[in-house]
Parts: sequence; structure tokens; C-alpha cells
Amino acid sequence: MKKPILIIGKKQIIMACLTMILGIAVYVNYVISDPSEKLMVNNTNESEEYGETRFVNAGESDLMDLSNVSAADYFAQARIDKAASRDEMVETLQSVMGGGDISEEEAVVNALAAVELSHMTDLENKMESLIKAQGYNDCLVYLDENDAKVVVQSEGLDVAQAAAIKDLILSESKISAQNIRIFEVK
Repeated sequence: MKKPILIIGKKQIIMACLTMILGIAVYVNYVISDPSEKLMVNNTNESEEYGETRFVNAGESDLMDLSNVSAADYFAQARIDKAASRDEMVETLQSVMGGGDISEEEAVVNALAAVELSHMTDLENKMESLIKAQGYNDCLVYLDENDAKVVVQSEGLDVAQAAAIKDLILSESKISAQNIRIFEVK
């Protein structure tokens, strides 16, 4: 009977090294991470219903400190920040796509990212226009893959108005209802 021949080639050595590096990285991450963050349990006793609207105070958000800023100034600064962020993303995509040593697959992925960025920008602009058409003075929409943040200028947003905004976002995008947050700026 023949003995099985064990052939260890370059590919097997590389795979073993990569597996070992991955294991070390996971272990180091586990050791370094904060022990209080290792187990997170959500013990909320509140009942939530689909479509339930919660108001969020815009002053407590991470968008901008509104304590000494008028609504017009807030929206002007937010638009400038949003445009600068988008320009930076476009510039990054262009520099990556302009790189001479990328494969066809990477070029396709970069082109899809550029198309997705363009689609998100168009969708944000469309939603802003539709919300303004509902009678609000000003509005900003921030979209990500999984969530939407809407900032509206109003003098007291009631539940029906918030529900109308939420319905508009739901009808125009594939974002789930619990991932839509509405901020009010007075």
C-alpha cells in the first residue's frame, strides 16, 4: 500500500500564515477591547410599534451645536459642510480611479461606488425638495446605506407632520422605519 504524499507548497504556507495572523489579530482585539463593551444587553421595557415617531432634540445631536445659531445660519453652514464632504468623497474616488495600477475588478468597484454616491446625492436633493413642498422653510436630508437623518426648520413639529416626512422617506428609499430620525430646528 502506498503512503500518502504530503506536499507543502507556497500556497499552503501562505494560507497557514494568513490564518495565524488572523487568529493573532482577533486575540489582540479581544484583549485590548474594553471589558464593559464585551457584553451588551438591551434591557428596555418600552414597547415600540412600527411607525412610532420619536422627536429628537437637534441641540443634542452630533450634527451641530445650535445654542447660539439661527436657523438660516445653521442650514447655510450645514449645506457648506455637506458639499465639502461630498467634494472630498468625489476627489478620493477620482484619485483612486486615476491610479495606474488597479485591476479591472477594482475599477468596476470604484465606478459602482461613484454611481452610488451620485444616486445618494440625487435622492437627498429629491427628498429635500419634496419635504420643502410640504410647506417647510428649509430642510436637509442625510442618507447612508441603512439610515436617514432629516433636519427640518419649523415652529413646532407635530406627530402628523413627522409621520408625513417619515412616509416620504419610506416611499423614496429602502430605509427601514426605525432607522429614520427627524430633527427640528426652530
